[in-house]
Amino acid sequence: MPVKGQLWILVDYNLCTDCRLCEIACSLKHENMIWPEASRIKVYEPYPGVPVPSLCVQCPDYPCVNSCPTKALRVNEATGGVTVDTGLCTLCGKCVEACPGRIPRIMKGVSHVLICDLCGGDPECVKACNMAGYNALRVVGKPASSVVKLYARPPGIIAEELRKKVLG
Repeated sequence: MPVKGQLWILVDYNLCTDCRLCEIACSLKHENMIWPEASRIKVYEPYPGVPVPSLCVQCPDYPCVNSCPTKALRVNEATGGVTVDTGLCTLCGKCVEACPGRIPRIMKGVSHVLICDLCGGDPECVKACNMAGYNALRVVGKPASSVVKLYARPPGIIAEELRKKVLG
């Protein structure tokens, strides 16, 4: 399901400092409070000094959207971000199972799955990261699907590769 005009958040793992401003900005935007656990972007640090920002990469075939039995997930035609119809989501978890990076999240106290919608084309996480001067996140046009697949992996796998590069 190709979408015209797609945006993509490019992550430079070498520039992330684990400040988690992206999580704060995201939760403020979507939850109207600082609630990093409910952020659509998560920073994992499975190894000291190896932070891994993890967020939806808008896979070319959108397995999360295609797996939803209630059609609660949709692709925003302008941005390529995934939106959730909160009235249709049953928290069945099929989207989490279908996602190669296991990015959609089900949180206690939230009545629908959480997934990045690219903030309608102006991602708050990117703005916060760049305003702080870290520049680990950048909005770019959607790259080739082979590049997307490099990012569409569980954070633990990405962290292991970074650990070898950073820590030897």
